Amino acid sequence: MTTDGAHEPADAVRRLDDPDFPALTMSQAAALLGVQAAFLRSLDGSGVLQPHRSPGGHRRYSRHQLVLAARLRGLLDEGHTLASAEVILGLQDELADARATTARLRDAVDRLRAGQDSDLGPE
Repeated sequence: MTTDGAHEPADAVRRLDDPDFPALTMSQAAALLGVQAAFLRSLDGSGVLQPHRSPGGHRRYSRHQLVLAARLRGLLDEGHTLASAEVILGLQDELADARATTARLRDAVDRLRAGQDSDLGPE
């Protein structure tokens, strides 16, 4: 920040790299997703997707929220209800987390085994 409290331009641009920064208006988000603004309003109304609100009450969306909305749209287009799409997304995310944890644990075990093998030395 400058001494007058304004953000430096580089700081403002850097915030765009944050996937949770609410940078997009509803019309921008809808255009990027190829959906109607009503779709985004319905996700907000159902509590599935809760966009940030500007001081004037306008919805602002982050990249993370757009990814979620796109995933939901895909499942809805496949014929799932919103409730089942929510459950599917939750399970997909849990599975991805479990797979990442498994990979980290396998790497740790491999490193430990490699360390034990080098401690043994030649026989």
